[in-house]
Amino acid sequence: MNDNKRWLAAPYILWMIGFTVIPLLMVLVYGLTDPSGRLTTENLIAMGSREHMKALFLSVGLSFTATLICLLISYPLALILRSRGIGSGSLIVFVFVLPMWMNFLLRTMAWQTLLEKNGVINGILSFLHLPELSIINTPGAIILGMVYNFLPFMVLPIYHVLAKIDDSIINAAHDLGADHFQTLTRILLPLSIPGIVSGVTMVFVPALTTFVISDILGGGKIMLIGNAIDQSFTKGSNWNLGAGLSLVLMIFILASMAILNKYDKDGKGGTF
Repeated sequence: MNDNKRWLAAPYILWMIGFTVIPLLMVLVYGLTDPSGRLTTENLIAMGSREHMKALFLSVGLSFTATLICLLISYPLALILRSRGIGSGSLIVFVFVLPMWMNFLLRTMAWQTLLEKNGVINGILSFLHLPELSIINTPGAIILGMVYNFLPFMVLPIYHVLAKIDDSIINAAHDLGADHFQTLTRILLPLSIPGIVSGVTMVFVPALTTFVISDILGGGKIMLIGNAIDQSFTKGSNWNLGAGLSLVLMIFILASMAILNKYDKDGKGGTF
């Protein structure tokens, strides 16, 4: 019986080998070799160039800002959902999940239509005789695109953890004289740390590596590290450099996963 169950995992193992392990090995090989196939560390050292470091720091800054905004929006929202006893299959939770079903590129292009100079938002402001916005092709537009696209990945893990907190714990805190602020800071917040860490990881990592959002909402004028890697592969046809930069960027991903494993050892914080 156990042998039969092991065979059921075979398709998944083949999928992981073909679409995860082999591509990662290819990135490793390209990143540590030059076009002639000789071993080199130049592709890794290239991250230290002025252009790439500027793109990396800008990516970290915008990603951190977008992650913080997502957290500030998501935590109160998750508290409201919990206080109302809304289940995971409710309409409100479904509304947050629904945008994730739409193509990522289409969602981002929709914001381009809204924010551009002659877009929907400026059209409404002009009709109301209000000053127009000049947010398109700015870091603010990129942050807005990040927040919109990745917000559900912050809301759902936090809500999942908060929903599992027994109401008797909250009632006990109130019976012992704790007010709402004390209950939040001493009960709810510490118990929801796994969900927060999971949400931060799930937002910060894709925001750090994105290039589509900056291409569309930044107009190609703002260079993030994801754009540098993308251009190395597509425009410069320098797969070795692109792979080397990708390897360095993986350090941030591994660091985020290490933090997640430290604070969420049972893996429950990221389940929804």
